[in-house]
Order: sequence, then structure tokens, then C-alpha cells
Amino acid sequence: MSRISERSTWLSWAVGIVSVGVVAGLIWLALPGLPAVVGLAGDTLRGPQTTQADAAETGTPAECRRLYTDALWAGLSWTPGSQLAQDDSTPPTSATVLVDSLAPEVRFTCTWTSESGTIVTTLADVGSDAGAIAQAALPELGFGCGLVADTRVRCTRSAEEVLETLEFADGLWLSTVETTWHPERYASRVAEAVWNG
Repeated sequence: MSRISERSTWLSWAVGIVSVGVVAGLIWLALPGLPAVVGLAGDTLRGPQTTQADAAETGTPAECRRLYTDALWAGLSWTPGSQLAQDDSTPPTSATVLVDSLAPEVRFTCTWTSESGTIVTTLADVGSDAGAIAQAALPELGFGCGLVADTRVRCTRSAEEVLETLEFADGLWLSTVETTWHPERYASRVAEAVWNG
């Protein structure tokens, strides 16, 4: 009888160790999806936060969170040291002459800071001719301008670790300045939220 119980103890230890290994492996496989799950859970708990004004604006974002898909939000917020601040400061572009001439009415500015760098995105109301003015003025300041989706004017400038993307359409100006932190297709994904959301 003593031999049987001894075998049983060793067998239970072996099964226990294998079980812990399997659970650890499953946790390791699930980690990449954790940010998206946390984001979805947070959105569910917060509930719908749209106002009648948001609905009247045909989906134009009214706050920083609405600029980002769940995947982009998770990637930004899980970057080491990541913090987001929202205010109504003017676009921090190097094209200050454009800011002066367009006199944008800022809706909101989203400033991300992290160990990787900073990203500042501003959404503002401007005149309907802002795109034409930008195309005429910005090439002299080192920007390259062109049409996106045949409706929007996008101007970009890269200097050392700073990438500026200025986009204009439908009386809106979306400005993004990325400093040493360049998430994949950041400016394009945010623009899609503004004009295709």
C-alpha cells in the first residue's frame, strides 16, 4: 500500500507542474490582446458618452478619445510612461505664419507624452479655403503638399526626429506633430477618424 500512495504523490506533483506550465503558456499567449480587452471593458463600463451636439456634427470627434480606434488607443496608452492631456491650445506647428493667417478655432488638442517621445494632435475649425492657403504657403517652409482621397489637402514636413502632418478639408484643420515617437500610420489613422468617422 505504501508504494501505491508514493506513486500517487509523484504523479500528482508531475500533473501539477504540467498544469502550471499550461496555464503560464496560455497567459503568455493572451498578453498581446490584453490592451484591447482592457480598452473595450473601459468603454463598456463608461457607457455611451455622445451628446446631441456630437450627433449633429455627423461623427466629428468632440474629444481626444474619439480620435483613436481601440487598437491605436491601446498601443498609445500601453507605451511605457504614456500619459494623455487634453486642452484647447493652438497647433504647435513650425508653420506659425499659417496659424496666424488661418486663426483656427481650436476644438481640442491631445498631447501624448511617453518615454518614446511626444505626439500633439489638434483639431480646429478654419475657413473653407484653408487647404488652398496651405498649399500655397507651406512648400516655402519645407512642407510637401498633396491631395488625399481627392478631397483633403495633406502637407507633411520631416526634420530630424520631428514629423509634422497638417490636413485640411470641410472647414477642419487636423494638425499632428510627432517628436521621436512615430506610431505606425498615426496621422492617417487619426484623419480617418475625423473624416470617415
